[in-house]
Amino acid sequence: MSEQGGPIKVMVVDDHPMWRDAVARDLSESGLEVVATAGDGEQAVRRAKAVSPDVLVLDLNLPVKPGVQVCKELVAHNPALRVLVLSASGEHADVLEAVKSGATGYLLKSSSTEELLDAVRRTAVGDPVFTPGLAGLVLGEYRRLASEPAPADRDTGRPGAPQLTDRETEVLRLVAKGLSYKQIAERLVISHRTVQNHVQNTLGKLHLHNRVELVRYAIERGLDDA
Repeated sequence: MSEQGGPIKVMVVDDHPMWRDAVARDLSESGLEVVATAGDGEQAVRRAKAVSPDVLVLDLNLPVKPGVQVCKELVAHNPALRVLVLSASGEHADVLEAVKSGATGYLLKSSSTEELLDAVRRTAVGDPVFTPGLAGLVLGEYRRLASEPAPADRDTGRPGAPQLTDRETEVLRLVAKGLSYKQIAERLVISHRTVQNHVQNTLGKLHLHNRVELVRYAIERGLDDA
């Protein structure tokens, strides 16, 4: 469900018409609302800004403007947008570039229709979704980034570390381990909504913008190993 309580609004971007139409049809038949499709990068940016989807299902290999640039521009325009990359490439460099550009998840085109539908629904609520084997790669990259010096302005004007509650720290630790909100809710015996609230509160306290940055923050402090 979207934040307004209606069907999840999805936009499909791919330069192959038959593939694009098939994905859009599968999503529509499963109760999702396909609000637009696009076949090149410029068209994707223009249409997404016009229809404001909840989830953008995005191919990386696009004419006119590459998918990574599309992702960067649209996430900058609307930070609430969730981007699920659906690509034929499992190359590590492509995966990491997509995540750094703001993608929430990365799925290979060899995935089943059921896997795609599940990925779109999970992406809509902010869960990071990766084809098996890629999640470990992404966490490894977070660890590498975390070992680099943090941006100089990260703590500018903010004395001391922000104070998180024990429960917020506990949720953050599980986020860093790669658990979905649903898994965290089950483990802590709390509701999915409560987990989302804890994550949003933590993002606010840490002055972070999304779950990608949150995971990096947690790994910087070794919470994923705790």
